[in-house]
Amino acid sequence: QVQLVESGGGSVQAGESLRLSCVDSGASSSLCMAWVRQAPGKERERVATIDKDGSTTYGDSVKGRFTISEDNRKNTLYLQMDSLKPEDTAMYYCVADHPLGWGGGAYCPSRQPHEYTYWGQGTQVTVSS
Repeated sequence: QVQLVESGGGSVQAGESLRLSCVDSGASSSLCMAWVRQAPGKERERVATIDKDGSTTYGDSVKGRFTISEDNRKNTLYLQMDSLKPEDTAMYYCVADHPLGWGGGAYCPSRQPHEYTYWGQGTQVTVSS
């Protein structure tokens, strides 16, 4: 059973850094993982994704500042957030879904936030100016 638990959120000043972690207690290392955020009054936004081959994608608003990575030995997904801005203030969610295809051909398709099956409880990030 997939259980995603985020940690690492908090309140920081603009320009500072935070690192979010997401532990998959179900140890489902075969899943496609991503980070999604939602600010008050705004739609959910896909922040970063990581594919089975380690390739990554980023939303335009975080490119060059955020880095997604994973440690499969620890079943943990990370989001390193540098040069934080007030507009990064949001609830950040670790999300996951099953890859498409089989075996060595499995891949992670591009998904909209609402298309992910598994969600963590979220961790709040607040950036003040």
